[in-house]
Amino acid sequence: MAATLTLPLRRRTLERDAEGRALWRQVHTTDQISPEACALLLCDVWDQHWSRGAQGRLEAMVPRMDAVIRAARDAGMGIIHAPSDTMAHYSDAPARQRAEWLPLATPPEPLAIVEPPLPIDDSDEGSDTAGDQPRRVWTRQHPGIWIDQEGDIISDSGDEVYRFLQARGIHRLLYAGVHTNMCILHRSFAIVPMVRWGVSVALLRDLTDTMYNPARPPYVPHDEGTRLVIQYIESFWCPTLTSGELLAALATTHREG
Repeated sequence: MAATLTLPLRRRTLERDAEGRALWRQVHTTDQISPEACALLLCDVWDQHWSRGAQGRLEAMVPRMDAVIRAARDAGMGIIHAPSDTMAHYSDAPARQRAEWLPLATPPEPLAIVEPPLPIDDSDEGSDTAGDQPRRVWTRQHPGIWIDQEGDIISDSGDEVYRFLQARGIHRLLYAGVHTNMCILHRSFAIVPMVRWGVSVALLRDLTDTMYNPARPPYVPHDEGTRLVIQYIESFWCPTLTSGELLAALATTHREG
């Protein structure tokens, strides 16, 4: 029996109204895909972060992230754990070795897509809590996220992630994790390089956060800064959906046989 997963996706397009004024419009579409042709990547959900604000917001999201990952895995979706800079911790883990043993697959020549500037100023590294100094304090993925060593993969390599997509016949890659303006966009396995390789991606917009300090332009609350970056991603890089929409789609997956 073939299964069909219907994902509701939201993007923004630049249009003109009847008077010729430029405006951004939300566009809602659906993607019908089998769960087995879809994967979920968890980006840099570390055990610790140097920013107390970032750490606190992540802790609040972890239980929901774990629940969504478990539901996606149970439905047949591929799961990729990508806690950058911690591969040494997982050197003997079957999920890490599975990523290293994937069949070779060469990514295509990247598309020449121009990257517009972000709508926020993160030049101070984006921490909203005083006294925090950027440093590497993470050692592994957050322990609140369960890793299935028999089926998941662990990787912080764009080439390995691309090889996994090709080996599994995956046509849609979903992202959750942190941070939208940094790692979610710019890691080797992140949205920008994958879009440039022609991969269809989407962001779970309620399971992410932004490194943004409200004391910097555009001088808005932190949550508004995150919303602005999500709108930027919807405008220039990929669609988004919520974890609730994904769970609802998984719960109502239509099977035909």
